[in-house]
Amino acid sequence: MKRAILLSIALFAAIGLSGCSYNELTAKQQNVKGKWANVESAMQRRADLIPNLVETAKMSGVQEQEVFGQIADARSRLLNAAQAPGQAEGGDKTPEQRQAVIDANNSFGGTIGRLLSLQENYPQLRSSEAFLKVQDELSGTENRINTTRIDFNDAVTDYNTTRNSFPAVLTAGLLGFKEEPFFQADEGARQAPTVGDANSLRRPTN
Repeated sequence: MKRAILLSIALFAAIGLSGCSYNELTAKQQNVKGKWANVESAMQRRADLIPNLVETAKMSGVQEQEVFGQIADARSRLLNAAQAPGQAEGGDKTPEQRQAVIDANNSFGGTIGRLLSLQENYPQLRSSEAFLKVQDELSGTENRINTTRIDFNDAVTDYNTTRNSFPAVLTAGLLGFKEEPFFQADEGARQAPTVGDANSLRRPTN
């Protein structure tokens, strides 16, 4: 009997302590969502610019159709992942959905590197005002993405640290507050494509 009473007291104490963290977790989770919205906005801007860059390259006589196809496919995957309906409460994206967007973004970034490297192989692109203008816009967009990514990761660090601290970890477990993924580039995205050989921009064939 005494053991049951002690367990009940401990349970109520745990719930009471965890309840104190609910508002803090909610606020920090909302901050993560807000920072994520900024990331998505910057990625959308980049996706909108890419067709202009591709069309300029095509009009300049570049015939790297395989690269153009890869860009179109990667852009489509990114937009599909970013525009997919949120599966969390309130229509927000789940951490798993955000991770899918991050993966699609990294793939898209790799194809952009291939496109930009084309100008090293085609002199007409280096002298194309339209190509250079869109490239400058894209560079500015990449800086925006990097800034929003840093802000998002800072918000994730703050939220995850609070979520995994006592007594908030009790609230998180009871009420379903999941850890949020960091925005990290994959290993391939950290290496620029080799410039100097047009074949280096194509995928190897088996």
